[in-house]
Amino acid sequence: MWDRRSILRAAGVMAAAAPLLGGTASASPGDADALFKAGKFEQAGRAYEEILRNDPRNVHAASQRGYVGLLANRFADAEKYLKIAVDLAPGDKAIHRFLADCYTRQDKFAAAAPHWRAADEESYAKVSEAIGPEPYRINGDIGRAPWSALDPMALMPVSLNGGSPKSFAFYTRIGPMNISAAAAREAGLHAVAEEEYEYLGKIRRAYAGILSSFRLGDIELCNVPVRWPEVDDGPGPDGMIGTWVLYHFLSTIDYAGRSLILRRRTPETARQARVDAGSEPLPLWLAREQLTFSKGSFAGSGPKVIGLHLGGIGSNVAGMWEGTAKQLRIRTDHDRPEETSAGGQAIVVHPCYPNEIRLGTATAKGAYSVASVRNLHDGHGFDVLGDLAHSFFKPYRVTLDFVDMMVHIARGAAGSRS
Repeated sequence: MWDRRSILRAAGVMAAAAPLLGGTASASPGDADALFKAGKFEQAGRAYEEILRNDPRNVHAASQRGYVGLLANRFADAEKYLKIAVDLAPGDKAIHRFLADCYTRQDKFAAAAPHWRAADEESYAKVSEAIGPEPYRINGDIGRAPWSALDPMALMPVSLNGGSPKSFAFYTRIGPMNISAAAAREAGLHAVAEEEYEYLGKIRRAYAGILSSFRLGDIELCNVPVRWPEVDDGPGPDGMIGTWVLYHFLSTIDYAGRSLILRRRTPETARQARVDAGSEPLPLWLAREQLTFSKGSFAGSGPKVIGLHLGGIGSNVAGMWEGTAKQLRIRTDHDRPEETSAGGQAIVVHPCYPNEIRLGTATAKGAYSVASVRNLHDGHGFDVLGDLAHSFFKPYRVTLDFVDMMVHIARGAAGSRS
């Protein structure tokens, strides 16, 4: 068990996407929900504000305006409107979850705890109460971990609580750091919370606690929330770094150079990341606590919201819903279904081959992708064209700036200054 929302086996194929073509593009400027659904978040935010000026007790508009702020890590905006929404609808679990996420991203765990509890996330609530006054304390300025393997997943050495090196992967579809049961025992972890979850039709148990020390290269991260299963599910990495760790740094996933680079985020390191990329930055949005999004295109679709599934496993470069593939006239091989799983659920996908996939200046031409029979990516409130997976990024280095909310992508390995 890696996370009840995101299972390791989902990494290569989690490709759900709602169709983004037509419909929402012609929505009237005043239609806030249509603007939001189309990924026009700034415009949607202004439209929700206009609704609130005329109707200050409109719960939906307040919640959605807060969600717009949260997507862009604009915490003051998010808190302002989500507090209004939760005061108007104190029993709304979704709004409590947004507010808990908002506080968690800022390491305000004491403030997050009651909202996690109100959202029926008791495990997160207990971890938030247990973490203490210095969560995610950073020692050092830069850590670089070379990868010992690239496929089926990128693996790198780390240390837990000063112990012997452990082999870790990373994935932007999980939130808190996940570790194996064996690694948790060796690190002497104490569970502060436990829960049951379903994976491929079976009920399993998982635990959560606080890791005192996590070291990657010359960076040490202290007081880190972690999760681990009761029993390890076969061979695999000793753990997995999730988005909750990555968003505490200026994080460079250097596929071309086969390394993960974590830097303290300062104005100078952020400026250097922009210079190093040598191209215009792309927008970065963060949803559902850990899911990263930007803007890209499939088969001439034009720029649409697209998921960034950095890490994980898989030989496909992208994934989408079959309806999107059909609408874009992407060649799909229905004679060769692939049975796999995503999010702990069995799914069927078919190979497909878009003539071009694009993220800024990064492209893949006619590369193997997958189209899911079931729409797996329709729970965000906005349309998602599809997802870019592990193999798409192999020629590139990608830097995620969670302060300015930018994605920098460039071909080739990072330089020695990175």
